[in-house]
Amino acid sequence: MNDTKKHAIDTLSERTRRGEISRRQFTQLAALVLAGTPMLLRSTGAFAAAKELVLVNWGGDAITAYDAAYGQAFTKDTGITVKMDGSGPTEGAISAQFKSGAPTWDLVDVDPFSAITLGAQGALEPIDYKIVDKTKMRPGFGWEYAASTYFFSYVIAYDSEKYGKDAPTGMADFFDVKKFPGKRSLYKWGVSSWEAALLADGIAPASLYPLDLKRAHDKIAAFKENVVAYWGGGAESQSVLLNGEASMAIVWSTRASLIEQDSGGKIKFIWDQGLISPGALAVLKNNPGGKDAAMKFIASAQDPQKQLIMFDKLGQGPANPAADALIPADKKRINPVDPENMKKQIALDMDWYAKNYGAALDEYTKIISA
Repeated sequence: MNDTKKHAIDTLSERTRRGEISRRQFTQLAALVLAGTPMLLRSTGAFAAAKELVLVNWGGDAITAYDAAYGQAFTKDTGITVKMDGSGPTEGAISAQFKSGAPTWDLVDVDPFSAITLGAQGALEPIDYKIVDKTKMRPGFGWEYAASTYFFSYVIAYDSEKYGKDAPTGMADFFDVKKFPGKRSLYKWGVSSWEAALLADGIAPASLYPLDLKRAHDKIAAFKENVVAYWGGGAESQSVLLNGEASMAIVWSTRASLIEQDSGGKIKFIWDQGLISPGALAVLKNNPGGKDAAMKFIASAQDPQKQLIMFDKLGQGPANPAADALIPADKKRINPVDPENMKKQIALDMDWYAKNYGAALDEYTKIISA
């Protein structure tokens, strides 16, 4: 790097340290200076000095909820700013960040099975359990490359004005457009769609795994004309029901409770045959904000009071059992890990997904895109 470029980068680094420009602005401006040599940016040390973490989640209400529950408190305690990015940390997007050699993300809200896969590829940092407390998780929900911070479920949400007292009772009703007329919406990334199709086709919950993908895909292909949208993020799943495009959708329980609230009870949801899953945080390999800072953020997110805020704002079931007792009795109905709701649901098999998700998604995408 010549002296002129070095001076420009040093100036930008100093402005970043003083908080005059964000790390993202630094990245953009420095890239212009260096004419596309992003690896050199890391040698300045400006990223770490910038005291900033970028947490990528699935957008919509999650952006403000994560900030209110975790981001603001972490900044107050550590001086490290936490920026929320709702662009959606899919396996492909995380992998692309890693392969770029210059990731701009630090923390991702990730499915544990994706973390197993991405961790094996070297894209994620191992969770430092000297910083993150495994005893503050439900047993079995801390992995090598991801730490559970909440629980959610894929549930059926429906237009109660359209169906009146005849609420759906399971996945067979979701696929029955004669009994429940109207358009449907399914998840763009396949998870829950396979299980829903098989349950609707008569497979018993205890016999779901290993998934019969041929049978599931045949069911999904035959049902395509009834699907108005395959949603990809939280905001999209909410809007497709609120604007009336779909009269029934399989959505995250975290969003279903918000839709019920935002619609004044017009849109309701059921736990029956819901597909429950842990949500987790993972750290990008060589994340720009620093591994230790990211691990400390995960540890801070284990605070029961903070998880209670996430439950209040987003309906996330607490990962820390110590938070259970903090949930008011009148709100237990919307808690995915409440015993009364748990017994109606089926747990996603993380190990099956870790081994089979990539190929299954490829086939699913071909079917819904055709």
